[in-house]
Amino acid sequence: MEHWADGGQTSLANAVLLCGHHHRHLHHSDWTVRLAGDGHPEFVPPAWLDPEQLPRRNHYHRRT
Repeated sequence: MEHWADGGQTSLANAVLLCGHHHRHLHHSDWTVRLAGDGHPEFVPPAWLDPEQLPRRNHYHRRT
């Protein structure tokens, strides 16, 4: 994901739907978000929190 202010495209391929709190948190912290190969977002914690920086997913709204 690349923020539009940094030259990112405004497109569905470069977008993740977040609530306001988590949107601001991503912009003001060392967390990053990316789309995995299956098109689902993954959230990568900063190295100080998880030295391996294993991606995390929100499975709460998961569709089967």
